[in-house]
Amino acid sequence: MKFIHLSDLHLGKRVFDYSMLEDQEYILKEILALIDREAPDAVLIAGDVYDRSVAPIEAVELLDEFLVQLSRRELTVFLISGNHDSPERLAFAGRLIASKGIYVSPAYNGKVEPIVLRDAHGPLNVYLLPFVKPAQVRRFFPEAKIESYNDALKTAVEALRIDRRERNILVTHQFVTGAARSDSEEISVGGSDNIDAAVFEGFDYVALGHIHSPQNIGSERIRYCGSPLKYSFSEAKQEKSLTLLTMEEKGSLAVRTLPLAPLRDLREIEGSYEELTYRPNYEGSPVDDYLHITLTDEEDIPDAVGKLRLIYPNLMSLDYQNSRTKAAGLLADPEDLEHKSPLTLFEEFYEQQNGRPMSGEQKDFSRELMEHIWEESL
Repeated sequence: MKFIHLSDLHLGKRVFDYSMLEDQEYILKEILALIDREAPDAVLIAGDVYDRSVAPIEAVELLDEFLVQLSRRELTVFLISGNHDSPERLAFAGRLIASKGIYVSPAYNGKVEPIVLRDAHGPLNVYLLPFVKPAQVRRFFPEAKIESYNDALKTAVEALRIDRRERNILVTHQFVTGAARSDSEEISVGGSDNIDAAVFEGFDYVALGHIHSPQNIGSERIRYCGSPLKYSFSEAKQEKSLTLLTMEEKGSLAVRTLPLAPLRDLREIEGSYEELTYRPNYEGSPVDDYLHITLTDEEDIPDAVGKLRLIYPNLMSLDYQNSRTKAAGLLADPEDLEHKSPLTLFEEFYEQQNGRPMSGEQKDFSRELMEHIWEESL
């Protein structure tokens, strides 16, 4: 049995105030073309379908058309909500469309029943576990000791009571410890949302959403397929793809990736103003890509953004890298920032502003406050 695994569509997203809807419509058509080529039996969509809980009408229409196209191909579709989605809104009319083979996880209620598929090797159980917070799981398991995201997911997964003699797939949306993040994902306080991969023991495949970079966690059995488009410049060097998995008898799993080419790439380029205006087709790449430009001129160029947009219409961001900015320490290493938690960044900011590090009491207070805000806002 063959499955396409995708996630983090973020329909309706804006990047630097640029709407990505046209790019998203294009990439969904590319995904359909790959589906037609590979002829899978089912599609797993692991959350963050929309970019915000109340999605714009255009994004809703885009998802509607995509699901209609999948249904016309007589594919079984499994879809869960992520931390950006409203589970209640996403699951509207879910029981009706299930008759068309499109299964949408309802808001978490403590019970997750598998959808059972069958082939020559017997039953294959698909479990849909949407993004959950500790408070949500605690509500349905008051007797359980749930103090963290890991406790919450462990409790929710144990309640599934899977039959390990059969093939089992879990579709979920969480941050698993060890995954490499990027700037366009929600970052928790000090790793408070970390989930241990051991929670998923017993599943033949775990289709993960939430992380935008395609990657395995420990083995190809637990995998993030990544987002189909780049949504921040920390993703500029990533190669986007879909994941195709094939399962035959119990214990059989083959995973490969299907590359995706966007309508417009998202890139970073660097050079002097003269170089970038003299060679507009920079490095042979299209000038209408989404760009972050770093100018190396020692003096600021008046209205640089306006002038450069005459050549590069989708210039999203511009900064300078020269002796002045280096001396002032104005340019932080993006890769360094990417791996720092909000608490670490706040500690560094406090020390820069006050000339001394935070005390242990201040750190504890800040951590507790951030964790409270994180818990309440998701």
